[in-house]
Amino acid sequence: MVNDVNRAVASRAKRRAAQRSDGYSFLQIVITLVVVSTLVAMALPTTVNALRNYRLTAAVSAATGAISATRYQAIMHAYPYNITFNSSNATYQLASEPPPATSFTNVGTAIPISGVHDVTINQTTTLQFNANGTVSATTGAMSFTISNGLLTKTISVTGVGDVSVN
Repeated sequence: MVNDVNRAVASRAKRRAAQRSDGYSFLQIVITLVVVSTLVAMALPTTVNALRNYRLTAAVSAATGAISATRYQAIMHAYPYNITFNSSNATYQLASEPPPATSFTNVGTAIPISGVHDVTINQTTTLQFNANGTVSATTGAMSFTISNGLLTKTISVTGVGDVSVN
C-alpha cells in the first residue's frame, strides 16, 4: 500500500511537471519583449545614422565620379563638356558642345546623386571641361558641399581637374 501511494504521488508530480513545461509563462514572455524592445530602441538611432552616412558617402562618390568621367569625355572627344550640379533637386546634368555647335546641349537626363532624397547640395555649380582637360566654374565655384543634415563633405576641383573631398 505504501508503494501504491508513492507511485500515485510520483505520477501526480510527473503530470504537474509536464503541465508546467508545456510553454512559457506570461511573465517570461513580457520580460523577453521588454529586453528585445530595449535593445532595438538602443540600436535604431545608430543604424539610422549609419545609413544616412553611407548615403552621403555614396552621393559624394557619385559626384566625384561624374566629375572625373566628364573630364575624360572632354579629353577623349576633344570638345567641351560641362556638368551642372543642381542645388534645388540634388541632381547633376551632363552637357556637351560638339563642333560645329556654338552652345551646350544636354546629354541624357538629369541624374540624382542619391537614390534617397536625404542629401543636399549647397549651391548650383557648373564646371566646364575643355578638350585639354582644364576646368573652370561657369556657375558657382570650383568647390561645393554635399550634406545629409548631420555631416557635410566639400568637393573641390582644381583647374587641371584633380578632385578632392574634405
